[in-house]
Amino acid sequence: MKHTGSCHCGKVTYEVEMNLEKAMSCNCSICLKKGTLLDFVPEAQFKLLSGENDLVDYQFHKMRIHHLFCRVCGVTSFAKATSQKEGVKMIAVNVRCLDNVDISKLKINEYDGKSL
Repeated sequence: MKHTGSCHCGKVTYEVEMNLEKAMSCNCSICLKKGTLLDFVPEAQFKLLSGENDLVDYQFHKMRIHHLFCRVCGVTSFAKATSQKEGVKMIAVNVRCLDNVDISKLKINEYDGKSL
C-alpha cells in the first residue's frame, strides 16, 4: 500500500510503499528522546517528493545510520542506513509522520537498542 508522509512544516514530503501492520519502538538514546515509531523498507520502495535541500544529516555512535531531519521544523520523518547482513539500502520510516495512519491499530514491537 502506498502512504504519504512529511515533516511538521511540510517542506519534506515523500511516498512509501509498505504493508503497515507494525512498528518498532526502540529505547536507544535518540529514538527514546524523539519518540519515533519505525518501520523499515528497502530504499527502492521510498520516494522523496520534496525537501531534499532542507534535510540535515545527523550521525552518532557507529555512524551507520543517517538520521535526517528538516532544517526548518526539526522533525525526523525518516532515516537511511544499509543493512549489515545483506548490504541492502534501507529507509527507517517514522510512522508517526505518515498521513492518515491510526497508530493504535499497529502492533508495536519493543526493541532494546540501548543494549547495543
